[in-house]
Amino acid sequence: MTVVTIDTYKEAEEALKRTDLRQALYDEGAILMKKVLVNLHGDEHLTRKRVVTKVLRPAFFLHYEKNVFGPTLQETLAPYVSAGKADMVEFGYRVMVNLTADFAGIDRTAKSTAETDTIVMLLRTFGKAATLGQALGDRAAIRADIQHALDAFDTEFFTPSVRRRESLLAAHAHGEIAEADLPRDMLTVMLQANAELKESHDVLMKEMAFYLMAGAHTSIHSMTHAVHEFLEWVRAHPDDRQRADEDPFFLQRCVYESIRLHPSSPTACRRPTATTELSGNGTLSPDDEIVIDLRAANRDSRMFGADAATFNPHREAGRLANLAGLSFGIGMHACIGRNLAAGAEPRSDTQPAEHHYGTIPLVLRALLDHNVRADPNDAARADSTTVRKTWAYYPLLLDR
Repeated sequence: MTVVTIDTYKEAEEALKRTDLRQALYDEGAILMKKVLVNLHGDEHLTRKRVVTKVLRPAFFLHYEKNVFGPTLQETLAPYVSAGKADMVEFGYRVMVNLTADFAGIDRTAKSTAETDTIVMLLRTFGKAATLGQALGDRAAIRADIQHALDAFDTEFFTPSVRRRESLLAAHAHGEIAEADLPRDMLTVMLQANAELKESHDVLMKEMAFYLMAGAHTSIHSMTHAVHEFLEWVRAHPDDRQRADEDPFFLQRCVYESIRLHPSSPTACRRPTATTELSGNGTLSPDDEIVIDLRAANRDSRMFGADAATFNPHREAGRLANLAGLSFGIGMHACIGRNLAAGAEPRSDTQPAEHHYGTIPLVLRALLDHNVRADPNDAARADSTTVRKTWAYYPLLLDR
């Protein structure tokens, strides 16, 4: 087997766009990831994506941001404000878990602290499937933990959510309720389309577990990086702290810049679906592996300037389609939740009151409203269980 590494922006962009290279990043995490959307290829991928894009439209993301996320954010933040402190990682899980559960279609009937604790624990375990290829430790034991979490998720959350939606869909089919009365979530849409998809209970369950994990787990780490980079930046550039209050789009630029430097997955991985030519690397077979170093590509000075390896929210990205580099991917496996996490890029005529900012900028805005700052007496800690650069603990102080 040949392993080819790509670490320049243009070559990485080209590789990500190629449809003859299949997703291979999650091969180690097949226990959860094998049949989920991000791991599918060809016609199977197109069919599944056609279904989910019935939900993932700008109006859907704007609805969640304006009508769902705001109250959830304030409710979740309140006890941390009362305490005057928060661990950004733990707070991030709690603020995202209910939003992503609504998005996926997972009911929380108790709406209690204990129920939230359970879902957070499951999310943390599901996240191990996405990072199993980079895990340090006993991978067999990690897989056993993931299977145990999947079984608990199925029994406690997924199956009851399916039964409620099947009942509602039956009522709609009999004209007893209007379509507008059906839940607006991924599970409902996939159940409606399952005559075409013909997916098993197990596949649907893992797809919803994946949406929970992808919507919360990756956003949490991006959120913590963004808070860290912003606090470090304004410590050295105090005028930009005021700018964050005056310019409604500035925090979003900060988030894009942080995501560029810290992609939720530092690498992408592909394998050819058949023998193929890869520019500069000769002929590759399906046994060969192409590692796309997103972290290095996003720091390519030819694309982002001489200071490409440092945080600079005033950076101009030139001809690039977006300011986040390739962190959200491009091509068939571009992140479907990008707008939920980071919003839409503002244009010159964008009206602040009508703009879709994204959940991460909104969390940063809410924290700044309480004078968020790093705790000088409690050190942050990196996650030592993976080679990915993430935070395990990030203590903050807040004003009441």
